[in-house]
Amino acid sequence: MLTPALSHQGSYRGRFAPSPSGPLHFGSLIAALASYLSAKSQQGQWLVRIEDIDTPRVVKGADSDILHTLEAFGLHWDETVVYQSQRHALYEESLALLEQQSLVYACQCTRKEIKLRGGFYDNHCRLLNLPFAGNAWRLQQNFPIETFNDQIQGQVHIPKKIAHEDYIVKRRDGLFAYQLVVVLDDIEQHITHVVRGADLLEPTARQLGLFQQLGHPAPHYAHVPLAVAKPGFKLSKQNHAPAIDKRNPKPATLSALHFLGFNPPSELDDANIEEILMWATQSFSLNTIPKVLEKPINNGL
Repeated sequence: MLTPALSHQGSYRGRFAPSPSGPLHFGSLIAALASYLSAKSQQGQWLVRIEDIDTPRVVKGADSDILHTLEAFGLHWDETVVYQSQRHALYEESLALLEQQSLVYACQCTRKEIKLRGGFYDNHCRLLNLPFAGNAWRLQQNFPIETFNDQIQGQVHIPKKIAHEDYIVKRRDGLFAYQLVVVLDDIEQHITHVVRGADLLEPTARQLGLFQQLGHPAPHYAHVPLAVAKPGFKLSKQNHAPAIDKRNPKPATLSALHFLGFNPPSELDDANIEEILMWATQSFSLNTIPKVLEKPINNGL
């Protein structure tokens, strides 16, 4: 059961939530480092959550490799690591409450059909009263968010068709959808701040609306630039970005700090990873991070 709503006046609680579909790459490090430094610079807590709800994409052993990599880079988390795959009871209970309130409905539309109707779901099945068995579950979008303020990107505008779209909260294959579980997890873990990559700007609007629908305050969001090898080609596990070297974390850490707009002094060239993170924590400010959505990295990474 979800705990009562909390005020943002309490302590800072941030999180890093990787999916175990492969090892951490440089783009992952940027998000993890920014999230960690933001929390620690505010004397806050930093949690790690393994987002393994999309089981077909899970790579065996990737979760352990991710956690070992974070430790090698000095990014030590507070509290026990949470796995989404172990939280089905929470998701089922919350979805049942939405069903009782007639806020979800079954949808039989395929991606091909939606593409033929313009590429955006037009709430076609909302009034058809279809059975849930064998169909996707969609949430009625009663709290559309067309604009929101991001702590790095400033005011963000979301296309109206996306903002008003009824989106999937449980897939046709029976798996819970990311948009639902990420909000339920953030509520249950009392997350107050989310620092992550700019590729998640549009999903943030849906998440903000769902926080309202569930009657809980939303975290403060800050979206860092995406690391791209070239324009339009982001570093990702799907694009086979190379794993960062956990045996030698210092070069990648310094490169990530430069990427985020910080200029580590030359004295840190001979420092260990703990000393680098101490300097970075004391120097950290979201205002230093560039606003650009995509930022190329040099070829040395």
